[in-house]
Amino acid sequence: MSKNLLNKYVWLVNTIYNAKRIPFKEINKKWVEEDMSEGGEIPERTFHKWRHVIEDMFGINIECENRGNYSYYIENEDDITSGGFRNWLLKTVSVSNLLLENQKKLKNRILLEEIPSGQEFLPTILNAMKKNTEVKITYQNFQRNDETTFPIQPYCVKLFKQRWYLLAYNSYFDDTRIYAFDRIHDVQPTKETFRIPKDFDATEYFENFYGICVNDDMEPEIVRLKVSGGQENYVRSLPLHKSQKEIERNEDYSIFELRMCPEFDFQQEILSQTPDVEVLEPAWLRDEIARKVNILWNKYNK
Repeated sequence: MSKNLLNKYVWLVNTIYNAKRIPFKEINKKWVEEDMSEGGEIPERTFHKWRHVIEDMFGINIECENRGNYSYYIENEDDITSGGFRNWLLKTVSVSNLLLENQKKLKNRILLEEIPSGQEFLPTILNAMKKNTEVKITYQNFQRNDETTFPIQPYCVKLFKQRWYLLAYNSYFDDTRIYAFDRIHDVQPTKETFRIPKDFDATEYFENFYGICVNDDMEPEIVRLKVSGGQENYVRSLPLHKSQKEIERNEDYSIFELRMCPEFDFQQEILSQTPDVEVLEPAWLRDEIARKVNILWNKYNK
């Protein structure tokens, strides 16, 4: 598929999404203002073809309201606004196309974050997930610094802080485990099939946690954070968890409340924003952060 066609699909989705309801005539008015249009309108037949391709590619349904102005709208708009997979995919494609369009003139003025290796295994793993077949991975354990090869059943993949992770069932340990793509050295498909548990839901599996560390022994609890030093705006605009809400706000600080399991990844995030983020509750988490800050202080105090 050409880059130009992909740009057109993304433009159409964004135009209808931003307008909420828009007649075909108004879509064409906006289209002719775009450089991509070269001054020509979208033929109706072409428009409907784009609709079907967009549904197949992004899972976004563009429907017609058969009354009034016969406006077009996105039927499953919640899938975009909820910040899920379709939202991420649409935004990623939009940004990628934008960067490609400007790479010649601005290539030395657009700086991107380096992504660790391992992404080359993503197609093989996704294909195994579609077919529910096992894969054999060669994995390096950083704690033991050794490399082993073993079969796993891939359940889902997750992107976190520019790194891809794989959640998979390991029959040797009879447990689901997280594997970082940048520690995978090889992936080989197999013909061994498996059945993913009927009650497994990837979103639910991670929903009470920040990041990729999940602890089955933890229960969600109320976490209160006091944020100051201008960091309030950062936490406000980039919530640490979907349950986050601001319960107090004044000139000097804000207090945010979350209902979640504050595991290792969350604790690391809090420490990265010290001293502007202070844990108020729960007491055990406040003590744990204080303990780690004290260890850090002792190291630097020497």
